[in-house]
Amino acid sequence: MADKNKFGFGPLETKSTTPRRERSVGPMGAAVRDTAVSLQETTEAKVVQRRQNAEDAKSFRDARSEGRLLQSLPLSRISTDDLPRDRLELEAVAGSEEMEELKASIRERGQKEPIEVYEDATGQFQLKKGWRRLTALSQLYAETGSEKFATVIARVEFGATDRLGRYIDMVEENVVREDLSFAEMAQVAITAADDPAIDGDDADALVGRLYASLHKMKRSYIRSFVYLLRELGPALQWPREVSRNLGVDVARALKAGQGDAEALRQSLAGLRDREDQAKLLAGFLAAAASTPKAEARQPKEKFEFHVGDLKVTARGGECRILSRMDFTKMPRHRLDQAIRAFEAELKRDAAEPERPTGRPTGRPSIRPL
Repeated sequence: MADKNKFGFGPLETKSTTPRRERSVGPMGAAVRDTAVSLQETTEAKVVQRRQNAEDAKSFRDARSEGRLLQSLPLSRISTDDLPRDRLELEAVAGSEEMEELKASIRERGQKEPIEVYEDATGQFQLKKGWRRLTALSQLYAETGSEKFATVIARVEFGATDRLGRYIDMVEENVVREDLSFAEMAQVAITAADDPAIDGDDADALVGRLYASLHKMKRSYIRSFVYLLRELGPALQWPREVSRNLGVDVARALKAGQGDAEALRQSLAGLRDREDQAKLLAGFLAAAASTPKAEARQPKEKFEFHVGDLKVTARGGECRILSRMDFTKMPRHRLDQAIRAFEAELKRDAAEPERPTGRPTGRPSIRPL
């Protein structure tokens, strides 16, 4: 037969007749496999979560450094004594009808706009913008005792920032909505010029930097009020009430040497009613019109220099020393000794022969403004 070999038997049967055993995963194996799969998924999820946490932390740090972070701060943690306010007559504003309207709005709807604060060198939060909102919340908390008025929503600025930039931030909101008078804007420039932490510019120059967004004509008006406030000083008791045209005209007359400036100061200082102030200034203008401009006096020369942390401004009959030190906390006898030594040194120099021109050795550099 063809299917058989020469030995007479066919091919061997290789197919096993033994039934094949089915292998299935037991309980222990299933548990191990499930644990491995779960561990892999958990590890991948943790990697994704760590990456997201790192991105969130970076976004938080960026927002914090850029002043985009809002926090709810206790009223007690915010001070207002580092940066002078851009408003005059703060007590009048605090008791005004507009303040009552703001309080009614916050009482009904809560604080909608954050204030802005920054950290000073001691870690204390100092107010930059939002004096009216902070005052309204403080009054509401004092009147009601409710904890919902005990905190304020604030945008916090961290890190070092140009101090002049803080002045600009303070005024820009009120300037945009035209809520500041020309006298108040001028006072900000004067205060910034007298700030020991701001170097280089006088009040006139700072007007251009503080109010760069305003039209040049408005900046000219502000400079006129700077001159007005400098000349009349505290005798002008209600500068916020002086209208634009009246203030500019009086400043122009004073600068031209027309009218009796000293008599004007004395008359203004004696007023008891703010409504009489405008009448007195208008009367001064009428009298000044009869004074020839040829009699105009030359503007006072002013010198400014620094001695350590002290900023010294000198002009005719006046020497102003500005410092971050609180002189009210200094013992009276130490102040007396310092002033007497200062006076004695000036008298000694006045008695000496005139020195050759040039910079005296060991003395601060003085430059005219």
